[in-house]
Amino acid sequence: MLIIGPPGSGKGTQAEKISERLGVVAISTGDIFRANVMGETPLGVEAKKYIDAGDFVPDRVTNKMVRDRLKESDVETGFLLDGYPRTTAQVDYLDEILAKGEAKLDVVLQLTADDEELVHRLLGRSKETGRSDDNETVIRHRLDLYHEQTEAVVAKYAERGILTQVDGIGPIQFVTQRAMAAVSDAASITAPAS
Repeated sequence: MLIIGPPGSGKGTQAEKISERLGVVAISTGDIFRANVMGETPLGVEAKKYIDAGDFVPDRVTNKMVRDRLKESDVETGFLLDGYPRTTAQVDYLDEILAKGEAKLDVVLQLTADDEELVHRLLGRSKETGRSDDNETVIRHRLDLYHEQTEAVVAKYAERGILTQVDGIGPIQFVTQRAMAAVSDAASITAPAS
């Protein structure tokens, strides 16, 4: 499964809640990037330049990181990807990774939200956390990138019939309830008939 949505839509929070309820590991590329930045690893140093500018980390870096992560044993019973894929090239790469492991995505959950609400939300988060990538200029740039690149990813999964959309605005527990209902509905549609 993967969760997708614009910056500030609550993907990380909902990925954590959903993975707990489903008993699968949540894999966040953002968390992996931040850990590498804090650890000042070569990947982190490279990634920080892009993250601070509000740009996507290049596919060559991101793809390798995700491929290596999906080889770990804790994903055997399922996983929830948060923050990947963000481009159609990454969708194709993920398809290849999953095909090699004889796996496929069952559902893609898209959290939706109004851009102005997201800007407000992210500026509030910036005050709380001091994240260098949460100023209004960078936030709007990240939203523009999302609309330009990631919406093509959403369209690709919609064509496959595995996309389900959930309103990401509201109290966390209500968004989680909506997300779990949508995942349950999608799972019943994609489950093989017995």
